[in-house]
Amino acid sequence: MAQDERYDVVIVGGGPNGMGTAAYLAKSGLSVCVLEERTECGGACETVEPFPGVRIYPHAMLMYAAPAPAFDQLELWKFGFRMKWNPADINKSMQLGSTTTQGIVPPGPKDLMGFAKLGGVLGQPKPFTKELMRATFWCPPHPPEIEVTDENVPYMQVYKKYQPDVWTPELRQWTMFDLMDEYFETEPFKTTMAFAAWASGAAGHWEGVAIPALLCVQLLILPNTGCNSLPRGGLHGYFHAIHRCAVYHGAVVRTMCPVEEIIIQDGRARGVRLRENAAMGGRTIWANKAVIAAVDYRHAFLEMVGPKHLDPGVIQKLKDISLKNGTLYVSTFHTRKPIRWKPKFKKMEELSVGPDKVPFGGVYPADSRELYYENVADCDARKSMPTLPPSKLMWFLCPSQNFDPTDCQGSYPNGYISSAFEVNVPVPEYQVEGIDEQIKRKPELDAYVKKAFSEAIDGLDDGNIIHHWSATGREVEFRNTGLIGGTWCGSRHCGDQWAEKRPIPELARYRSPIEGLYHAHQTMGHPGGLCLMAIPYNLMHILIEDGIVEPGKWWYPSPYYIPQPGKRSANPRD
Repeated sequence: MAQDERYDVVIVGGGPNGMGTAAYLAKSGLSVCVLEERTECGGACETVEPFPGVRIYPHAMLMYAAPAPAFDQLELWKFGFRMKWNPADINKSMQLGSTTTQGIVPPGPKDLMGFAKLGGVLGQPKPFTKELMRATFWCPPHPPEIEVTDENVPYMQVYKKYQPDVWTPELRQWTMFDLMDEYFETEPFKTTMAFAAWASGAAGHWEGVAIPALLCVQLLILPNTGCNSLPRGGLHGYFHAIHRCAVYHGAVVRTMCPVEEIIIQDGRARGVRLRENAAMGGRTIWANKAVIAAVDYRHAFLEMVGPKHLDPGVIQKLKDISLKNGTLYVSTFHTRKPIRWKPKFKKMEELSVGPDKVPFGGVYPADSRELYYENVADCDARKSMPTLPPSKLMWFLCPSQNFDPTDCQGSYPNGYISSAFEVNVPVPEYQVEGIDEQIKRKPELDAYVKKAFSEAIDGLDDGNIIHHWSATGREVEFRNTGLIGGTWCGSRHCGDQWAEKRPIPELARYRSPIEGLYHAHQTMGHPGGLCLMAIPYNLMHILIEDGIVEPGKWWYPSPYYIPQPGKRSANPRD
């Protein structure tokens, strides 16, 4: 192997955004090299096997990406992507209700109709859900020369076109709770949606992102897969299809190759230098056209680029980016007997899946927004170890794959594997007791969350539990080196970090102040995380504008994309 290598584009980071970008560029005919620090690619799209025959998903496990143009443009079905369809009844799932301390509270007619209306299901002559989702997440931010108004925000245009009675300037000012107070009626239904949004990026209480917050939740339900179906092999299987696509089209992937420095010469990114302990040694890999940083903004700009190549004002703005969003403490249980909903939630068993009737789906306790705010205060205000009693801790029970008898979760012969339980905890960097506090006190946290889950679930007693696998926010950071704040969001999805302001104006359209250096990571690029394949698609518009890439006839841009004046349009019809 030559000491130095040269490609059209070098991508730092082999997670779903880096690999998705590689697939797009390689299919467009460019030579691409992806450099991944870990032993395997995938980032947060990870499956772990704590012992043979048991596979769990400690991080990304929910399928938000169904409306993504990449499924069509990259033809992922040719590279092994398959869905596993949950046979549960979607109507029954929506109508069953929210789990509260008093039992199940069914939604009212206004809840269901409002949820459907805001998601585009009631559009005439047909639903406009897919177009609404794509306008919100799969469209690059507008150029800096364009004033952002109520008239040109993509999702506002969609509502005005298809559902004009929804359109109002307040949509861009409200919190999600403000929006739900207009369209929903029962408090537990609103609380469930707000908590699900908080775990998905844009929280229910943040101003200015009411629609993105609600649509993050709807991505799981309306345009997506019905009853929380999942890709075969989980999100890691989904990632494998993207990886195969990139490699098929000629991308070169180097694992165990951490990058020490992004090389800047005469104000332009020219390549990267690997660390001395990289599998390829401390070699230089040159980029003819561009370097793309698909790792978090701190790693990319504060370490790999460094202050000598950036204005001090930009450096300070990067340091000031808020990570305030909480992170997730994820637990999965291996038990001797199946876990079950408590008797007052017995009706939830109608949604339980597979021969073992594994509980899945739901937020508990979803009594009121006051309880929601108490949990937010613990996580984002106190930023400490939990102060709420276990009976007040809100948690989310994720989907299960047990409905598929060929899945190891549904057929493991020695005991039973639960769905994952998720709890919001403080970002490690902000935790007042210290960055490693969650790891130091992990046995205490495990016992605490187990008590909280046992408020609604039977079978989590010590005599029935064989293994309790859990991951703190800090452990997530160590495992997935591109994540900061222990979360796939990295930085907030609130109004001051959305679209044209994400995460700072200097980085808002995937460019950087350095010529030839672009970014493709959830901490920097609109719309953030959730493994949407949105950042690669949105970035393609910018790379076309800059003359980096010329895709074939298979490419189509967002219909709500606005070209930057003076640059080539990413719309081939322009």
